[in-house]
Amino acid sequence: MSKETKQSLRGRKPNGATGGTLADPAMLDKIDRLFACNVGDYIFLPQIVVVGDQSSGKSSVLEGVTNLPFPRDSGLCTRFATQITFRRSPLTGITISIIPAKNSTSEHANQVREWAKRDLDGLDQKAFTHIMLEVHTVMGLSKQDNSMSSPTFSDDVLCIEVCGPDQEHLSVIDVPGIFRQRTQGLTSTADMSMVKSMVRAYMANPRSVMLTVIPANVDLATQEILEMAEEVDPDGQRTLGVLTKPDLVDKGAEQAVVDLVEGRRHQLALGWSLVRNPGQQQLTDPATNRQALEQEFFSRESPWDSLNKEKVGIPALQVRLQEILAEHIRREFPKKLRDCKALLVDLGAKRDTPTDQSKYLIDIATRFQETVTSALNSHYSGNDIFDQQPSLRLVTTLVARNETFSNSVQTWGNTYCFKEPNLHDFGSMLEPPPVEEEPYDAECPPPVSVLDTRLHKTHDDVRDIVRENEMLSLPRNNDVLKWLTTVYRDSRGLELGTFNSSLLALTMKEQSKKWDSIAFGYISEVVTVTHTFVTDFLCHTCSDERVRTGLASILMDGLLERYRKAFAHVEFILQERMQKAMLAISIDNCKHGAVVPLRAITQTHYHMSNAEHIVQDLHDILQSYYKVARKRIVDVICMQAADYYLISGPDTPLKLFSPVFVGAMTPEQLDEVSGEDARQKRRRKQLQKEIEDLERGRKILT
Repeated sequence: MSKETKQSLRGRKPNGATGGTLADPAMLDKIDRLFACNVGDYIFLPQIVVVGDQSSGKSSVLEGVTNLPFPRDSGLCTRFATQITFRRSPLTGITISIIPAKNSTSEHANQVREWAKRDLDGLDQKAFTHIMLEVHTVMGLSKQDNSMSSPTFSDDVLCIEVCGPDQEHLSVIDVPGIFRQRTQGLTSTADMSMVKSMVRAYMANPRSVMLTVIPANVDLATQEILEMAEEVDPDGQRTLGVLTKPDLVDKGAEQAVVDLVEGRRHQLALGWSLVRNPGQQQLTDPATNRQALEQEFFSRESPWDSLNKEKVGIPALQVRLQEILAEHIRREFPKKLRDCKALLVDLGAKRDTPTDQSKYLIDIATRFQETVTSALNSHYSGNDIFDQQPSLRLVTTLVARNETFSNSVQTWGNTYCFKEPNLHDFGSMLEPPPVEEEPYDAECPPPVSVLDTRLHKTHDDVRDIVRENEMLSLPRNNDVLKWLTTVYRDSRGLELGTFNSSLLALTMKEQSKKWDSIAFGYISEVVTVTHTFVTDFLCHTCSDERVRTGLASILMDGLLERYRKAFAHVEFILQERMQKAMLAISIDNCKHGAVVPLRAITQTHYHMSNAEHIVQDLHDILQSYYKVARKRIVDVICMQAADYYLISGPDTPLKLFSPVFVGAMTPEQLDEVSGEDARQKRRRKQLQKEIEDLERGRKILT
């Protein structure tokens, strides 16, 4: 490699200009040490995206920043994105390749991947121009003097990687300049749209720091590229404004540019810089020293000589980019470190041995029981889990459901509406009474729709044991005496002044037959709410899906057994009510068997036949017992089947998952449920290494 080439790769500027590289020695040393700690594998450094209109001086700024001798041929203007990556390495060299666009055909993708220039010792302007001509051909782009049968722009990406001991770690991307007018035979309206879309995509990347190049001699309000930058970066946190062509600013208009650079108008968080690019004639002169030319301009020309030296010239721009790079690293370090530590916490403690696995599950079980206690006592303020997971507010949900159950039985539970005594309701009890409109009493609901016995969606785990929704109709409004007359007439025996107690059981069974549907719908709701509590707690607490699934599996048999006990108790309570109906008021020391005596009736009926008296008495006894039984059965089902068997009893589903349960698990069960799989072990090891490397890197920066 020639001496000239080595100097160029180490930071010497084209055309003989000399100057410092992007990073100062102290920062360069820190970044080297950071990359030696493998930090580059964890923190993505920002990429500098150079954007601007065509003829804004963008390419010249790019050349000044990167020290690469870009071709001067106007026919080789940027037609595709170019990614220039600088890497600090003991070995010096340049590699050039092409990444095909995502929408490329397989043939085109293979063609561009096969083309590459590797291990180049140097890259002067002549060699760069020749390579760019090859790239245009490989990408299939049109030439300036041909027809538009070939595309003018490409979504392929040219990659240039520059390595060397004096290079900084940096990525710079050059994209085509946007334009607003077609060029006959070369560009089209579709090309304008394509370029704008490509540029916007690179600008929108949150890793991109936009080097927004704008000529100083134009009205800022007309610059579309600045509008695009504000769209993707409204706060200006990623936008560094670069003004070019100060030598072409009209006399009298200089103050507006000065105000911009000094931050008195159109402020950006990263600020504005002003550079003076060489003219076309100076570019063709090999003796031109860019840095000397720019330094002379900003030290002698008014009013530019009054500007802060940190905001004018390519060297100052390089230092500003170095500051942005350093600030990004300092900002991203603690954030990345926090993220890694949080991910490690989410994995929980190491679980290689049965002891570790048991300890891990006992911790979850302890938190579960603490949450159950808080939920049963309605102590929601002490744990954020109740705000994050409203389904864990168990008691609040159950109290509301208990009220709904009680109201449902009271309003919808009877088959027939009861009547208050009315002597004119009986003509002859041996004949069916006439059909007439009767007002609804307190036991009867207004004529609204139907009752749904289920309100919550059934959990898939318990679908096989719960009852699905039933739709119950309104109680009948005017048929109760007719129905009781028919029942009595079809069941009369030899009783005198009495009726057989089986008649009360028969009518009670018919009158309360909807209790079964309402009660089983209610207990299905409580089971569903309880099971949702268990599963939602595990989902919220166990980020490890394997542990969550394993726990659910090993708990399921015990949970289902306890849910079934609640259903069995509801069935027992519903069946028992028939026997209690007869025992409550019947006597069995009669030759006719167990009967209900007339003396049990507190109300005396006049002007009725014996049969009419008995039917009215049957109605009144049934009504009295129904009200007592209804209240009792609601209380018993709520307190015993729901509360005792499912919520607060000694053997409820909520008591199953506990430290005692975990302590009884076998080593095989512990490993199956909470043992770490190979993927998780690798993830834990990787996070521990990242945290160790980042901690070393943090010490380097402080």
